Amino acid sequence: MHLSKESLIQRLHPRPVRYFEQIGSTNDEALKWLSEGAASGSVVVAGEQVKGKGRLGRIWHTPPESALIVSVILHPQADALAQVTMLGALAIYDLVKRLGLDQVGIKWPNDVMLNGLKVSGILPEVVWEDGKLVGVVLGMGINVRIDFANSELEHKAISIETVLRQRIERLDLIQQLMANVDYWSARLGREEVFNTWKDRLLTLGQSVQVQIAEREVTGVAQSVDYDGALLIQKVDGQVERVIAGDIALG
Repeated sequence: MHLSKESLIQRLHPRPVRYFEQIGSTNDEALKWLSEGAASGSVVVAGEQVKGKGRLGRIWHTPPESALIVSVILHPQADALAQVTMLGALAIYDLVKRLGLDQVGIKWPNDVMLNGLKVSGILPEVVWEDGKLVGVVLGMGINVRIDFANSELEHKAISIETVLRQRIERLDLIQQLMANVDYWSARLGREEVFNTWKDRLLTLGQSVQVQIAEREVTGVAQSVDYDGALLIQKVDGQVERVIAGDIALG
């Protein structure tokens, strides 16, 4: 079934849904909806995204009908905020695994990797007002049938259908993804979320280089703490806690 407002409403009922054939950024639309009082679980879906937001202010264009482009509105407790990015990675990991694809893992903090290449991107955006948490928009982009051959991302990114070698309906994937988001959302704040995320990380025990602004931290990814920060043991034996940054393995 073709992805449309009607098909999404039918599949995801009673979840509030907004669908756009083309949009600048689903996260921007979801942030606007959040400011209007959207309920937890409300979702914005797009067929094509022309100004998608990545980490460090990067802009991405996602071609029409080639990916899952989803932004979910969540209302977690403030003390569970660190687990929202874990939730996104776990929901996508479960989605890919359910398709029978075994070579899947999470590269810290939230990139889901398939056959060693990036299959998804996640961007949570938190909204505060007068010191009170309003909510979170969790943006998720999953490569379904983007052809990365002969592109600059050929050795960095991959699509699900490339590995599965068969066509899959994005509507089915979105329905399953939302079920996974609901499953993990109900567990936010529990040790189960952190422990499962930690167990699925590919990064621990690996030599890493993390770019933080103008500085690079190099060493071995020793562990992660409960807030999701990466603990890197440097050559001098000191352990540095890294909250976020661009990470390279090896």
